Amino acid sequence: MTLLDAQQYDPSQDRRRRIRVISIIVLFAVIGGLAWYYHNWPEERIADQFFQALQDKNYDAAYGIWMHDPDWKQHAAKFTQYPFNDFYRDWGPGGEWGLIKSYRIYGSATPKGGGSGVVVEMIVNERAEHARVWVERSDKTISFSPI
Repeated sequence: MTLLDAQQYDPSQDRRRRIRVISIIVLFAVIGGLAWYYHNWPEERIADQFFQALQDKNYDAAYGIWMHDPDWKQHAAKFTQYPFNDFYRDWGPGGEWGLIKSYRIYGSATPKGGGSGVVVEMIVNERAEHARVWVERSDKTISFSPI
């Protein structure tokens, strides 16, 4: 084959290749953006389940979510550091937030310098002050936010 025998240039093939490359780049950018935006989604979901149980006045289930042990009543002696009575005093009707009638997730963040958990911020009963809970990434237990 010589230079004079070369195939005719086909611009449509080059266009298809360019479109394919651009599509792949855009797809990776969208996937990366979604991964970055939803990277705290599992912890936000745990906090949402916790506040939903509080809103339903199901304090036993809420305590189970807090301790990440739905069968906590089977071995209540295991949770002596923060027993159910203290939990009920903090999150029950007489607690700081009172009866929870409405809530929504305001946002979540990992502390600067990293950390083993996520701070999830909630708007409770449309109050100006937001509730903040710490959700541990490893075992999905909830505690009071250190921030």
